[in-house]
Amino acid sequence: MNEIIRKRKSIRKYDVAPLNAAELEKLQKKIESVKPLYPNIKYSVEIVSKTKGIFNIKAPHYLIFGSEQKDGFLENIGFIGQQLDLFLSESGFGACWLGASKPEEKEASALPFVICMSFGKPAEPLHRALSEFKRKPLTEISEGTDNRLEAARLAPSGVNAQNWFFVATNEKIHCYRKKANPLLGFIYNRLACIDMGIAICHIAEECDDFHFVKETGVPERKGHVYMGTVVRGV
Repeated sequence: MNEIIRKRKSIRKYDVAPLNAAELEKLQKKIESVKPLYPNIKYSVEIVSKTKGIFNIKAPHYLIFGSEQKDGFLENIGFIGQQLDLFLSESGFGACWLGASKPEEKEASALPFVICMSFGKPAEPLHRALSEFKRKPLTEISEGTDNRLEAARLAPSGVNAQNWFFVATNEKIHCYRKKANPLLGFIYNRLACIDMGIAICHIAEECDDFHFVKETGVPERKGHVYMGTVVRGV
């Protein structure tokens, strides 16, 4: 398994000192080279120094994700953003998804705002032991056997809800998310779709040949929504 996936954690305490120009340039190059889940969806990633929100985290930098609003755009942002989360962790910097924060000022991008991520030099341990992860066992979130499922299990999610389910069969992984409680509605669905993209990113990190498609005839799962299938070479 990807070594960073095995030890990454969400960082909530940061050194207030900003990254230097070379470090930010390296991140910018990574931003420009990430692979989207859906290449036909326009998106943007901006680096800013301020965000706001009732659960905002004080950090020297933030990533602001924007996207045109097409089918799959939330999963796409989760997939893109988690590549940057893993890159930052591997580079010695901390990061944390911020589901309740938003830009303090209107961002430069003309695309609608989706979600933020804090990042910077950590003021707490950057990594953790595998035993420190608080995650549901694979038996609660999956059926079938596939080594890539463990990477998905370790993925971060809003309030650690882990509202996903995977069915592994014939080297395919069918991906589902739990249907929202009607009382939680729009916000729940939004975060759950982003979380789905994050988990799929972790699966992609374990693939030599990654493809994500919407198949027909996939078995329905009670209480869940089918999101797509990870397949090998198509």
